[in-house]
Order: sequence, then structure tokens, then C-alpha cells
Amino acid sequence: MKYAIYSCGGFSREVLPILRQNYQSKMHTDEKLDIVFIDDNPQWHGKIINGIKVISFDDLCREKKRDRLISVAIADTKIRKKLVDRCQNEGFNFADIVSNSTLIYDKNKIGQGAILCANTMITSNVKIGIHFHCNFYSFVAHDCVIGDYVTFAPRVSCNGRINIGDFAYIGAGSVFKQGVIGKPLRVGKGAVVGMGAVVTKDVPANVTVVGNPARILSK
Repeated sequence: MKYAIYSCGGFSREVLPILRQNYQSKMHTDEKLDIVFIDDNPQWHGKIINGIKVISFDDLCREKKRDRLISVAIADTKIRKKLVDRCQNEGFNFADIVSNSTLIYDKNKIGQGAILCANTMITSNVKIGIHFHCNFYSFVAHDCVIGDYVTFAPRVSCNGRINIGDFAYIGAGSVFKQGVIGKPLRVGKGAVVGMGAVVTKDVPANVTVVGNPARILSK
């Protein structure tokens, strides 16, 4: 039972107890849960944070076997993709981390490497890409399509029939108006939805929107 959380920052320390919950209940009495933090900043190497040792990526690669599952706990969507690629190139696989308080209903498809924090919810007939982050108290409602490497900050209300492109970042407390059959509300690839925004119409790719109703702040 060997796992690594990439980064030792704030979100990683929040993910750690969820990882423990996930796997301690599945362990046999003679098994040990072995977790490390990985960080690229040398100042953290060798330190113990929240009871967990911090190592470098090179240290990880020096392990003879590639049986340690990795969770990349980096909110920045583009950086997360780079670190996932780095791990894949070295032959590592990825852990799915799902809180015991997460609710997942019927007919959903969720890609590998997801992190679903406490009190999150995926309702029905939802498709989610790889390495999705769904932070505390966020939900994805029916018939949504979420791309790869998307981040939901805490308390995102993603109502039904929303399509969100790859690498989008959805800020804390943002709310999406529900789409209609045959015409989902769309958020483009790489878009950023600011904290507390109320999204009532499509968001183009690679823009930042803020406010109520959400409007384009910058490209």
C-alpha cells in the first residue's frame, strides 16, 4: 500500500487524511500504509510535514519498483498536466482519492487521478475527464461533461447540462445556470471563472470571467 502526494502545500495536506481514510479500511492487518509527499523545492526535502516525509521526484525514481500510486495535488491545471506527464514517463500510475462523504449517483464516468474532497457530489449521467479536482462542498449535477485537468475550488455549484473544457479553473463559490436539452452552457478550454461568479451564458476559451452575471475580465 504505497502512495505519494505530489506537493506538500496546503491542498496536499488536506488530501492526506482523505487518502488515509480511503485505504486504511481496505488494508489487511499485516499491511502498512506507506505515504510520502513529493516536492520539487529542495528546502522541503527530508522534512516531516503532518507526519509524512517529503522527498524529491528523483528520490521517488530511485525506488526499484514503480508500484507507488501518485496523486498530483496541484490546483494549477497546466502544472498538474506537466507533473502527470512526468510521472507517466517514469512508469508511475495514479491513485483516485474519494472522500468517504462524497456522494456519487448513477451512470457516471470519471477518469483516473480524480480527487473528490469531503462533502462533494456527482449526481447522474456525468462524464468527467482525467485528473479532476473537486474541492470541498462542490457538486457536479446531471448530464454535465467535464474535460481533463479541470479544477473546482470549494463550493462550486455546477448545475445540470454544463460542458467545461480541458484545463478550466472554476473559482470558489461560483454558480452555473443550468443548460437546456440540446444546448448546454459551455465553458471553453483554459477558461478561468472567478470566485463567486454567476455564469449565465457561454464562456469563451482562455478568458477570465468575474461578477454577477459573469463578464469577461481579461484574455
